[in-house]
Amino acid sequence: MHELSLTRNIVAIVSERANGAKVTQVILEVGKLSAVIPDAIRFCFDIVAKGTVLEGARLDVIEIPGRGRCRDCGSELELRQFVERCTCGSANVERLAGEELTIKQMVTV
Repeated sequence: MHELSLTRNIVAIVSERANGAKVTQVILEVGKLSAVIPDAIRFCFDIVAKGTVLEGARLDVIEIPGRGRCRDCGSELELRQFVERCTCGSANVERLAGEELTIKQMVTV
């Protein structure tokens, strides 16, 4: 479960940025094509945050859908999986969104 190590890194980054202030909320963007399971991050968050400035903070996860553009016909399409074909039949699809794992915002008091 790589989500545990990802969550540890998220907590470490936010803790460092908080500079000692109490964190009450963290907003995370997770792309649907990122191979990160949001529920696993949520599960690990409270455990990893215990004893840090994030203890008790709310974690909000925004899931970013996969989007791509066909390099052959120029059409944009929703990507439900990492490799997908365009409606024109081409597999030459550039991924535009869906691979994110971003700490979007943190709220401190």
